[in-house]
Amino acid sequence: MRVIGVVDLRGGRAVHARAGRRAKYEPVRRVAGCSLEPGDAIALARAYRDLGVPEIYVADLDAIAGGAWHARILREIVDLGLPVWLDAGCRSLEAGRRAINLGTAQLVVGLETLSSLGILTAISKHLGRDRVAFSLDLRRRQPVAMSGCLPSGITPTGVAARAAEVVGAIIVLDLAQVGMKCGPDLDLITQTRTAAPAVTLLAGGGVRGLEDLRDLAAVGCEGALVATTIHEGRLSAADVSAAIGLPQSVPHRARRSVPA
Repeated sequence: MRVIGVVDLRGGRAVHARAGRRAKYEPVRRVAGCSLEPGDAIALARAYRDLGVPEIYVADLDAIAGGAWHARILREIVDLGLPVWLDAGCRSLEAGRRAINLGTAQLVVGLETLSSLGILTAISKHLGRDRVAFSLDLRRRQPVAMSGCLPSGITPTGVAARAAEVVGAIIVLDLAQVGMKCGPDLDLITQTRTAAPAVTLLAGGGVRGLEDLRDLAAVGCEGALVATTIHEGRLSAADVSAAIGLPQSVPHRARRSVPA
């Protein structure tokens, strides 16, 4: 089980994501019971590293909204030495190349910022599918997408199946669950695993602690994005270590794995 610590950037500060209401996100002030200079993104990433979290996911919310990247902060996080998954609102191959040039291990292309699935195909073709992850952005199980991006009536698992043809990893991210301590949507994760058996599958949103990570591993999910549960001290260094050692249920068809 891959445990990936989340750094959400807004206005140059690390913020605590809750239910996808980005305008209301507040700066992160505590991690695992320890005070943090409000919004210090580098200190947050360093705290994850010190807890044994082996990978970092950075969502540059300003870039996702169409603004400028926080390139300096991104470089400093990369320089901490952990593999970084970066979602900076990639909308083109040029933006994808820029993200990779920053030293990120995985480029995350989010559904909400794509004008068409063809762009995802082009990015993956040129950068390599094992460097590209697709974020299946949802709100209460409904795809969050620009008008015209998806075929009419397509289901989340249908989107996942289409994306699985060209990428090495899929993140199932329901914005309504982020930071809400509601638990992951195991049914949807199971359905997505069935629809896309040959990719690395990650869950985002709702993870409350080690038991949720165990449940995700049991349905074939390779990893999870975590933030609130670590901020609030509900996932300790020992829990992180235990989660990393969890075996996953493996579907019948052979599947591709994104390098750690």
